[in-house]
Amino acid sequence: MNMGFPGCLLLRARHPLGRSSAACTGAGNTRIPILLAWLWASMTGLPMADPAIPELTQLRLVNSPSGCAGRVEVLHNQQWGTVCDDGWDIKDATVVCKQLGCGTALSAPRGARFGRGSDRVWLDEVNCAGTEAALTNCEIRPWGQNDCTHKEDAGVVCSDSGISEVAQIRLVNSWSRCAGRVEVLPNHQWGTVCDDNWDLKDAEVVCRQLGCGTALSAPGGARFGPGSDHIWLDEVHCAGTEVALSNCRAQPWGDSNCNHGEDAGVVCSDAGISEVAQIRLVNSRSRCAGRVEVLRNQQWGTVCDNSWDLQDARVVCRQLGCGTALSAPGGARFGPGSDRIWLDDVNCTGTEVALSDCRAQPWGVNNCTHGEDAGVECSDAGISEVAQLRLVNSRSRCAGRVEVLHNHQWGTVCDDSWDPQDAGVVCRQLGCGTALSAPRGARFGQGSDHIWLNNVNCAGTEVALSDCRIWLGGDSNCNHGKDAGVVCSGSDISEVAELRLVNSRSRCAGRVEVLHNQQWGTVCNDNWDLQDAGVVCRQLGCGTALSAPGGVRFGQGSDHIWLDDINCTGTEAALSDCWARPWGDNNCTHRDDASVVCSDAGISEVTQLRLVNGPSRCAGRVEVFHNQQWGTVCDNSWELQDAGVVCRQLGCGTALSAPGGARFGRGSDHIWLDDVNCTGTEVALSDCRARPWGDSNCTHGEDAGVVCSDVRLVGGPHRCAGRVEVRLDGPWGTVCDDGWDLGDVAVVCRQLGCGPAMEALSSKVFGQGNESDPVLMMNVQCQGTEAALGSCPYEDPGDFCLHDEDAGARCQAANVGVSSSAPGVSPHSPGAGVSAALPVVRLVGGPHRCAGQVEVRLDGRWGTVCDDGWDLGDVAVVCRQLGCGQAMEALSGKVFGQGNEADPVLMMNVQCQGTEAALGNCSYMDPGDLCQHDEDAGARCQGASSEVRLVGGPHRCAGRVEVRPDRRWGTVCDNGWDMKDVAVVCRQLGCGPAMESLSSKVFGPGVKSDPVLMTKVQCQGTEAALGNCSYIDPGDLCQHDKDAGARCQDVRLVGGPHRCAGRVEVRLDGPWGTVCDDGWDLGDVAVVCRQLGCGPAMEALSSKVFGQGNESHPILMMNVQCQGTEAALGSCPYEDPGDLCQHDEDAGARCQAANVGVSSSAPGVSPRSPGAGVSAALPVVRLVGGPHRCAGRVEVRLDGHWGTVCDDGWDLGDVAVVCRQLGCGQAMEALSVKVFGQGNEADPVLMTNVQCQGTEAALGNCSYMDPGDLCQHDEDAGARCQGASSEVRLVGGPHRCAGRVEVRPDRRWGTVCDNGWDMKDVAVVCRQLGCGPAMESLSSKVFGPGVKSDPVLMTKVQCQGTEAALGNCSYMDPGDLCQHDKDAGARCQEPFSLRLVDGPGNCSGRLEVRYDGVWGTVCDDDWSETNAQVVCQELGCGPTKPLAPKLQDRPRFGQGTGKIWLDDIRCKGTEKTLQNCAHRYWGYHNCTHQEDISVVCQDN
Repeated sequence: MNMGFPGCLLLRARHPLGRSSAACTGAGNTRIPILLAWLWASMTGLPMADPAIPELTQLRLVNSPSGCAGRVEVLHNQQWGTVCDDGWDIKDATVVCKQLGCGTALSAPRGARFGRGSDRVWLDEVNCAGTEAALTNCEIRPWGQNDCTHKEDAGVVCSDSGISEVAQIRLVNSWSRCAGRVEVLPNHQWGTVCDDNWDLKDAEVVCRQLGCGTALSAPGGARFGPGSDHIWLDEVHCAGTEVALSNCRAQPWGDSNCNHGEDAGVVCSDAGISEVAQIRLVNSRSRCAGRVEVLRNQQWGTVCDNSWDLQDARVVCRQLGCGTALSAPGGARFGPGSDRIWLDDVNCTGTEVALSDCRAQPWGVNNCTHGEDAGVECSDAGISEVAQLRLVNSRSRCAGRVEVLHNHQWGTVCDDSWDPQDAGVVCRQLGCGTALSAPRGARFGQGSDHIWLNNVNCAGTEVALSDCRIWLGGDSNCNHGKDAGVVCSGSDISEVAELRLVNSRSRCAGRVEVLHNQQWGTVCNDNWDLQDAGVVCRQLGCGTALSAPGGVRFGQGSDHIWLDDINCTGTEAALSDCWARPWGDNNCTHRDDASVVCSDAGISEVTQLRLVNGPSRCAGRVEVFHNQQWGTVCDNSWELQDAGVVCRQLGCGTALSAPGGARFGRGSDHIWLDDVNCTGTEVALSDCRARPWGDSNCTHGEDAGVVCSDVRLVGGPHRCAGRVEVRLDGPWGTVCDDGWDLGDVAVVCRQLGCGPAMEALSSKVFGQGNESDPVLMMNVQCQGTEAALGSCPYEDPGDFCLHDEDAGARCQAANVGVSSSAPGVSPHSPGAGVSAALPVVRLVGGPHRCAGQVEVRLDGRWGTVCDDGWDLGDVAVVCRQLGCGQAMEALSGKVFGQGNEADPVLMMNVQCQGTEAALGNCSYMDPGDLCQHDEDAGARCQGASSEVRLVGGPHRCAGRVEVRPDRRWGTVCDNGWDMKDVAVVCRQLGCGPAMESLSSKVFGPGVKSDPVLMTKVQCQGTEAALGNCSYIDPGDLCQHDKDAGARCQDVRLVGGPHRCAGRVEVRLDGPWGTVCDDGWDLGDVAVVCRQLGCGPAMEALSSKVFGQGNESHPILMMNVQCQGTEAALGSCPYEDPGDLCQHDEDAGARCQAANVGVSSSAPGVSPRSPGAGVSAALPVVRLVGGPHRCAGRVEVRLDGHWGTVCDDGWDLGDVAVVCRQLGCGQAMEALSVKVFGQGNEADPVLMTNVQCQGTEAALGNCSYMDPGDLCQHDEDAGARCQGASSEVRLVGGPHRCAGRVEVRPDRRWGTVCDNGWDMKDVAVVCRQLGCGPAMESLSSKVFGPGVKSDPVLMTKVQCQGTEAALGNCSYMDPGDLCQHDKDAGARCQEPFSLRLVDGPGNCSGRLEVRYDGVWGTVCDDDWSETNAQVVCQELGCGPTKPLAPKLQDRPRFGQGTGKIWLDDIRCKGTEKTLQNCAHRYWGYHNCTHQEDISVVCQDN
């Protein structure tokens, strides 16, 4: 009988009809027929519910095998409806279970876990305390009011359901939450599911549990990438009706025999992915290589190779979880199939989940035979018959010198018979499009390893270069001058303009001419330099550039002047790839035609040259040979650039100094040259601008000199390690290892620019020198601070030494690593492993190897350094010795903890100049008992500058992480690899924010022969480089199957109100550029928004809505065709716009996250999620009340009002974001409690409990709370950043310490406007350059205006004069207010200086001079009153005062220590400075400190 009563009745507690609430079907302790209950109520008048309960709401759980688990439904107005899961939690579920008499709540699943309802959604935002008797007693919105769909139906699992506790589950590594790798959460840790026996029934349970509809497929084989954590489940066997995957039969948790290559996946119907066809590779020894077969209508069939390429193969490899595609062979490479040919004309973009998602002919439609069956070889196949291939030495991976990998070693390809068909195979194999050109003659530079291939003959249809007919062998008849190259269409390198050198007897020298519009024309020499010339020589296959002469060296042209203001980086494939003005746009005449002389020109017209009267043929007075007679060069305008040309011409290395004033004695013949002005790029001194031969106003007291580098390291693995060879007066020779120590090596390393000394090596470590070469030095005795090895005392070995005693050296730049004790344990500490004289140093107890407590090793024992007198100069030496960059802080007291009590304190009162090579070179005292460990000194350095790159990915900002701490690339192990580490990599590469931290072999394993260099990397996320993070040496603990990967942002929105709206800019392989709006639509914007984490796409904007891009930036994409599901814009098909688009067509985008508001409830309670609360732009931030713009009280602007930030929870991660947002370098300190003064009482406190990860682009992206009244201004937060790290230089002046001021805050040099420019500003510049005191603040164009194309970067600079760098001073962006006619200049005192010390005043004492940053004394040999007169005059101390005879015994004011710099000084008395007087070469003397000279001046 059906009386219209519901099937479930709720009775109040202690009702006569039951001791518990009335139960529903399948549950409860008391079961009562509905009719009986109704009759009882009618007869007795007892109420059916307690009057205190507002309404007796009936309740049920449906869509599960138990009445105590399921979707929650309530009855209202005689209609069942569901409950929305907004705010649904275990307390709400507890009330439901109690109300139904189903025990306690096990879980409160959301997201329609038990399927979607179909009627009304009755309740929303249920908020129970857990103690209520019924669900309707809880706080809820009015009946029927909600903003939900049935995808949000709430569920409950109660303890009496017989269902075990449901493990949480998710699908990851796909663009939809309803497709991906299956992961489950037991024990609070996510893990994967093995694909053993994994089938559609198992997938069906997953889809139902997640509310994702029905299962479409159950792919195994890590279709969605391998996981990296536990494998929790194996041998899963579901009936298909279970509520949750954890209810299915399976092996015990964590018990499996699988690896992550077997991770199970699921594709559900709500994923928006079409049904995936099964696929396999057959007929090879590996499941990851073979003939492609797909399953259709329960029948396997093949794929035709028409249009089959590497992009199609990539989809197959990804679908099978087989890594990346190596090749896509056609022609039934793996044998012909015998069944149906299912697919033809397959055309994948490369981003599809499965091959069946790619465009193709309808199933079964084809015009093929099985002789055309397609195949695939994936990276995980273990098949190596396809030689690996790469293009190197260009800015794009799709252009460069061709190199192949054979026998685990890379080598080049000879250009014999090399043609576009061969190049086409290379481009196809690399997935780089079609071949544009096949350049020969080492266009992309010469290789240095094997030449593996010669006489390559491709038909053009091959899958790989190794499939072509070739001649294989390292003994080819080629040299590296014939290395083959390729330029592919995917390289973004425009078609190369033809080029020639004319008007000389060699094709490799002459006036530069380019072909444009079928007409030859010249190039203007504005800004023309050796880098530009290098590109020309490489393009022509003419070797390297010797010079880049201007001024019509090879005559004037007569046609168009095609190019002007060329600016090459030096790596371009062709001159037309360099930045320049538009074709034909110039302000030149043919008198400005540029020229080039290349090394293969065979031109030797250079004037002869020699250096005489010095310690070697590479140092001395400059003499040139003209009209059959030797003569000297006057020192007017003589500087280091001129000296560099001399050293290059003589083959003497680089220039160390350019002394004038007849430093190497006076000549006696003609003075041939005067006012020499070299750019530094000339082949010979005679190519430089100068007065006519013999025209000068000089005397021989002004003869110019040069000191060149005369040392090299040979026979080692690189230029910074090897056998020491020197050149004195004749041929190169070796150095005997008698007395050879680390002080000697320190000088060699400094002279070669190879960093600190690592090892002094003896006895033929790098092999013996050539028997025909002499042994030139023995018993070398360097202090370690000399500028050149030739400056150190040494003996002539005569016959005492043979080549079996040749000395060797290893410098740190060659080998930043460390000898590890236990593999995988020892942190890197450069300096370890050096067994020589100078103390080794290390930093311990800090966050990484470049910060910590200072420890030194003396006499075989480690100990600490006392902080008495410890300063930044001392830290600078430590940082230099460790290869850790600039000194940041000298820390005192136990900042990094006290040293071990058993270890001694070894140094105190350390006094470094800051230029020493090692801490042991500084003066210090033995502390004895004066210092304890509570005074241990600390140091913080900027960090090691390991290079980093991402390889194997779709662009330069995604791929496998590789580092090069010395000269060898290696990978990083993914143990502990996380987003903070990726953030540092992305910042170091200039690639935008971190997107993904990728593990295992997502981008393929590294090259087997390359090492794994880091593991357990632990970055804070704020470091400037990955080498600054702490890590350990992996030893043998990691292999390449655990190589870490990273994906960084390569797209940005600029010019808009916030980061989620603006002009679209992308970076492919070079600079940032814009996107043309042709074909730009919402699908494209959707990809950009997803990539930036900016929510759904709102608008696709065209035609300069956000302003045009910079004219100097390229337009990189047009006709972008995204499906909207791609992970990155670079994955979408697009075209190269060439000249078809201009910046007035730049595309824009607006995403939803840019415009999300937040309703605040109670003040001080609601946390703001990143970006939340922002109605338009992200908050602006500034630092006020500090010494400069990069330090001060933090203030933000929200809703039009400035306010402060509360210091609750304020830490260095938050400061890192502020510093990044302001462009102020690294975070230094998070400061609390009004360090920079309280904010204005009228201004609000706008943020508290800021929680930044440290990687955000702006403070407004971090989560925070509204402080309400919880914070006052006595808690205002402060921040101190390192300061803008602008480089600075002085150009156009007579030396490096005078000239026009130029700064480089990022990657481009620019000038400084002279508005407000004063001596305080100059003082900072001089200090930053190490140039001595400020002399003059110069305005306007004293040193000439800057280059027109360079920007003016600063105006109204306001320095206090104490800043460490100009970028730390406050200044304004000049915009268009300043032009180059107002460029500021500065003149600082030259680095040379002198002083009188240990006397009664500044004008009497022992004479000391500073050279190369080091103070030293002067020997009294040949000393005269004339010399003393020059000293007194230079010091401004009046005339000299003769010493009484009885006081002439020297040294009058005590003996000096350290260097004796000068000897045999002879002044004329007219010199303005002592350094202009004639003297022996710096550091050359036969004196002791008993001969130190003293001077007393009249003004003493």
